[in-house]
Amino acid sequence: MILTITLNPCIDKSTKVEQLEAETKLRCTEVVNEPGGGGINVSKALEKLDCASLALFPAGGHNGNMLCTLLKETSIEFHAIPTSVETRENWVVKETNTNHQFRFTFPGRAVTENDIKILIDKVNNYNPKYVVASGSLPPGLPHEIYGMIVEKVNAIGAKCIVDTSGAALQALENKNAFLIKPNRGELCKLLGIEKIAHDDVPHAARQVIQKGYATWVAVSMGPDGAWLVSKEEAYFSEAPKVEKKSTVGAGDSMVAGITYMFSKGATPEEAIRFGVCCGSAATMNEGTQLFDKDMVYALYNKS
Repeated sequence: MILTITLNPCIDKSTKVEQLEAETKLRCTEVVNEPGGGGINVSKALEKLDCASLALFPAGGHNGNMLCTLLKETSIEFHAIPTSVETRENWVVKETNTNHQFRFTFPGRAVTENDIKILIDKVNNYNPKYVVASGSLPPGLPHEIYGMIVEKVNAIGAKCIVDTSGAALQALENKNAFLIKPNRGELCKLLGIEKIAHDDVPHAARQVIQKGYATWVAVSMGPDGAWLVSKEEAYFSEAPKVEKKSTVGAGDSMVAGITYMFSKGATPEEAIRFGVCCGSAATMNEGTQLFDKDMVYALYNKS
């Protein structure tokens, strides 16, 4: 089974307004509330692919209760670790006059390290084959938390896929995850360089692999496609040309697509092509709606 871990879950709230204007009462459309956060979004994407997963996350306060209520309305299995702090919320506002999207992402409140250790210990209970740990860290947690998750997953013989950024990503050196998914800018930061040319991405990714970050590195480049690189293999997938309406959840959709294909025994080349198609399909929907499964397969069959 596939287990997803979200250390900083949220309620994603989306709405539309004709035009954003200061010092003016803005008339918005009805708010849409959805469960969110990296791993939860991966579980939502896997659900769209008719692939079961279990979402593991901390939750507290009114928003935490809402998060669990919203998930109960889906077919996603989940286990919430109770916390004493309020679960965060994020806002997405679309300006209909310009089609611009404004994303307001909040840090959340500090979750205790003990609560997170309880969460990590729960990994043993589910006997997963793949664990996807995705998203930002709540304030105050040590950057090494994702490394602790990788060590736990490796110890039970499962494969850990990590999608995070900044210091939390850098702290994965020598932890040997199965796969990490930096974008090109994050890959540059891991290596302490300013930029990487398209054709140099495999070489750069292999430097990260040599540092013990992961067996596979999926480098996402938005509309320019993505690379999937190991010590001996490298596969590039172009991104389909689609009409972009929202970028929310595109990265999580890509991770879900890659994980889904690996779990089905697909080749790495098939996995990155499918992941890119999931990410591209997610940009075709407004707000936080992720992708339509039929559109994913339509793009994949053309790629």
